[in-house]
Amino acid sequence: QVQLVESGGGLVQAGGSLRLSCAASGSFFSINVMGWYRQAPGKQRELVATITSFGTTNYADSVTGRFTISRDNAKNTVYLQMNSLEPEDTAVYYCNLYHGSREYWGQGTQVTVSS
Repeated sequence: QVQLVESGGGLVQAGGSLRLSCAASGSFFSINVMGWYRQAPGKQRELVATITSFGTTNYADSVTGRFTISRDNAKNTVYLQMNSLEPEDTAVYYCNLYHGSREYWGQGTQVTVSS
């Protein structure tokens, strides 16, 4: 069983920064994709960014240039550095791990950006 534990959410003013962390534990392949998704009230969950075990990254257009995803394979941890936050970034952010055609989700962490 795989567990993902997120941390780092909170309340920040527009223009501010936050850093999310997600630690994975359990049994999973070393070759995998980890990422962040978000879901705002009344909206569908959407991709924010992903990163492969080899460091290849992918970003949603809305966060490109403002957010940076990274990972520490030794710690099985993925990070999301969020800069220049906007009220539109307000959402619950979920960590995701995909490997061997299976995917796992964290419990989510709330990010609220005030204007």
